[in-house]
Amino acid sequence: MFNFLMKKMLKSKLQGVPEAEQEKLFAMIEKNPEFFKKVAEEVQAKVSSGKDQMAAVMEVMQNHKSEMESIQKELK
Repeated sequence: MFNFLMKKMLKSKLQGVPEAEQEKLFAMIEKNPEFFKKVAEEVQAKVSSGKDQMAAVMEVMQNHKSEMESIQKELK
């Protein structure tokens, strides 16, 4: 479950991102927590193998682009 503490932690990491965009992201995570857990694990594995964190995030998100688009459409 996406709880208050997790939301607070993510908000601190998303400084500079508009509030509306943050809320969209939180809604996506709440609706599909297992998908985002899988993405986070893939990113962590790439970082652990020596890849830069931002590059790892971009690569994993590109690999899951169609799933992300599907999740976004569900929220509209």
